[in-house]
Parts: sequence; structure tokens; C-alpha cells
Amino acid sequence: MKIYGLKACDTCRKAAKALPGAAFVDIRAEGMEADLRARAFAQFGEALVNRRSTTWRGLSDEARAGDPLALLAEHPALMKRPLIEDEGQLYLGWGKDVQAALLGA
Repeated sequence: MKIYGLKACDTCRKAAKALPGAAFVDIRAEGMEADLRARAFAQFGEALVNRRSTTWRGLSDEARAGDPLALLAEHPALMKRPLIEDEGQLYLGWGKDVQAALLGA
């Protein structure tokens, strides 16, 4: 299991604490494979882009209108976090539905 997120993100830290056996990948420092980003976008669509982030608010209208995958590659902090990969299955965020699926709660 891998958790993709930012080490400074509180939600990512909560997920990592609840899933102690998972490897944590800091997407700002280590990046993310393009094929995984494409798979996540295919599954979650526009929900993968965090439009409430300060990074999003700092972008120009022209940049916001660009290709979401290119934006996520250029600005990793734009991704809704965490993205969790478990045996090929992807989960986005750390809501009750994801917790129930991964923790059996």
C-alpha cells in the first residue's frame, strides 16, 4: 500500500498514522509516475484537482483552463490528498468511505 500526498498535509498524516504499514510518497519531493496520475484522473476525473487550494487560487485563468494532468504534473500540491493505492485499487481523500474500505471500520 502506498499513500501519495504531502508530508505537511494534516489529512495525509492522519491517513499515514491510521495505515502504519503503508509507504508514504511525498509528491512534492519525490513526484508521481505519469501513468499513476493518468489512472487516478481516469477514475476520479476533475475531483483529483483540488480547486480549494491556495495553489489553485494562485494560478492564472489561462493556467486553470489548461490540461488537468499537465497542471498536476507541474503543481503536485494541486492534487486532492491523499491518493492511496492498495493492490491496484485507488482511493482518493480520507473520508469515512475510504476509511471504512481500508480499515474495515
